[in-house]
Amino acid sequence: MMLSMALTKGRLEKNTVAMLDECGYGTEALKNKGRALVFKDTKKDLEYFLVKANDCITYVEHGVADVGVVGKDTLLEGGKDYYELLDLEIGKCRFIVASLPQNDLFNKTGQIKIGTKYPKVARDYFLQRGMDVEIIKIDGSVELSPLLGLCDGIVDIMETGTTLRENGLVVLDTVCPISARLIVNKASFRLKRQEVLDLIADLESVVMKNAETDQ
Repeated sequence: MMLSMALTKGRLEKNTVAMLDECGYGTEALKNKGRALVFKDTKKDLEYFLVKANDCITYVEHGVADVGVVGKDTLLEGGKDYYELLDLEIGKCRFIVASLPQNDLFNKTGQIKIGTKYPKVARDYFLQRGMDVEIIKIDGSVELSPLLGLCDGIVDIMETGTTLRENGLVVLDTVCPISARLIVNKASFRLKRQEVLDLIADLESVVMKNAETDQ
């Protein structure tokens, strides 16, 4: 049976296609896509389509996609009606807490204000620390909020830390590491179990190969 795969557009898309290439899949259409959004694999019984990160979860949960590739950051904020079956070890970065050097968030009395694009992640983190926090949802440049006094600190994704440093912010703590994950629709895992397991085995072989190379 054919599998359908939702790929998160952008960097994860390119990294996932590279992994599929290593597995011997036929991803030519994904590399020369033009304005198309749905693509058939030329070597495997597999169909791809490109979506935004949040939509990847939606398509998998509703069974339009049997499997999807999406960042752990999106999974932590989104729904839970799927199986998360493989860490692809690509798109690596981390959730961090940051602020201006003079803002000692963890020793501040009273309520603190945190700006973030990820309110659930931020709220859960500070709840675990037993801190009184007001979460302010920000969709644009989160680093701006402490500079203008809107927030005491931020929870955001960091890859290199360059943007933080350029704005005078310092990292106070790591919330958790992030990487891309393969998620699977629950019904698809029952009905197309072997096809899903074969795909996982192929991708896992690349993950293990890359891990050995990095050692």
